[in-house]
Amino acid sequence: MSLACVFSGAVHGVNAVPVEVEVNASETGKIDIKVVGLPDAAVRESIDRVVTAIKNSGLRWPNKQITINLAPADLRKEGPSFDLPIAIGMVSLDQERNGALSDSALKKCAMAGELALDGRVRPVKGILPLTLQAKQQGLRAIFVPKENAVEASIVEGIYVYGIESLRDAYGLLGGSAHIRPERLDREAFFRAKQHYPIDFNEVKGQAHAKRALEVAMAGGHNVLMLGSPGTGKSMLAKRLATILPPMTEEEAIETTKIHSVAGLVDGKNSFLATRPFRSPHHTISDVGLLGGSSLPSPGEVSLAHNGILFLDELPEFRRSTLEVLRQPLEDGQVTISRAAGKFTFPSRFSLVAAMNPCPCGYLGDPSRECRCSPNQIEKYRQRISGPLLDRIDLHVDVPSVDYRELRAESGGESSAQIRERVEEARQIQLARFVSHPGTLCNADMGSRLVSEFCRLDAASERTLEQAMEMLHFSARAHDRILKVARTLADLEGERDLREVHVLEAIQYRTLDRNLWV
Repeated sequence: MSLACVFSGAVHGVNAVPVEVEVNASETGKIDIKVVGLPDAAVRESIDRVVTAIKNSGLRWPNKQITINLAPADLRKEGPSFDLPIAIGMVSLDQERNGALSDSALKKCAMAGELALDGRVRPVKGILPLTLQAKQQGLRAIFVPKENAVEASIVEGIYVYGIESLRDAYGLLGGSAHIRPERLDREAFFRAKQHYPIDFNEVKGQAHAKRALEVAMAGGHNVLMLGSPGTGKSMLAKRLATILPPMTEEEAIETTKIHSVAGLVDGKNSFLATRPFRSPHHTISDVGLLGGSSLPSPGEVSLAHNGILFLDELPEFRRSTLEVLRQPLEDGQVTISRAAGKFTFPSRFSLVAAMNPCPCGYLGDPSRECRCSPNQIEKYRQRISGPLLDRIDLHVDVPSVDYRELRAESGGESSAQIRERVEEARQIQLARFVSHPGTLCNADMGSRLVSEFCRLDAASERTLEQAMEMLHFSARAHDRILKVARTLADLEGERDLREVHVLEAIQYRTLDRNLWV
């Protein structure tokens, strides 16, 4: 046997593309090992690891010129996941000394894994998309590192073998090793993972803020909380995921794929069944937030996909960093172009931001005096760009909690109770927009849909007109008020918007009403 072909894959964005690892032994030329097919430095370096791992595993390869081709040749190959398929391809060329393989053994499976120098197989990133690709390719099995086996076994319809060493992999192909495929009760596993360790009833007081956040999650609206330090803004934000509808299995797999590519999935946290909550520090770079670098990987906006992106101390973020949020907020995805190609990462999330009312944090606080001048307050506010503020539907005041509320035994309704209402409102919206692909909730409505689904009666029309004139609301605030009013009606199961819905929606425009300067 002078030519062997082993199936593997390369992660491209959050998906994988099939890669064939072709290994050829030739009598011509000097004894050498050469890798072609656009490998990066990590793949070229893998030859030293592979050769040492083969020797230390007691296996052999032909003492000839070895050419390794990673096809397709026009796709850049990155990372150490090709170690295992390259090694298997090399040792399969010398079956006389290593043991025979059946003719069809290599044609039925894919494999990926990094090799240690002693032949152990180490975990790699992106196993879930690689397994999905192998299934789509029609392969029957995939060999993955033992630590990645649970993550891969989430995919139905393909046998997943957790491999601990190179010798185990070769023995399994030859029939001399007996390794059981990973078994996973997907339904029970998914159900066990759908648990949040925190709950909304742990937050004391803040009835107005809780109501506003329920409205925001019910309609998929972005929200900005304003309040002095210590009023509970971060505590509220961390519990928002607990009142969102539970993730579907499809959403969970999509979210896990992103975290797998980013290297955030391991044996203990092999599957994300709860909605992600990401809270980057305000010193984060544009690349860290959006994703990218020379080897494009998901940023925080993609890691928050199907969940919450929380930006605490919003004015402290660099203005340029905040500006990169505009595309993912508008399109629900991020497109990054690099020399290696164009990569698209999903980024459909709810933006939740928090800020103090002024630089010192105590403007409007009943117990502490603000030391900021009007000019300082205005400069602080202007750190947030108009285009970003334009994409935030609710501005919520979070006041200080008084002593009696703080000492109360319960913080009120549980997350489960609030989530039930949110789910009902979301179901109403899904039914409403069934003939409008891409529109899943009220926050997604464009001007045409706002005109169609947010019609006002005479009393509501007069109320909104007076608010626009007296409070000097902008045109963008007009549409946001109508969207939020539509969500308020959905929470009550009302088909038509009423004046009370418009009035409450107006209350959630603190920044537009200019009441905090």
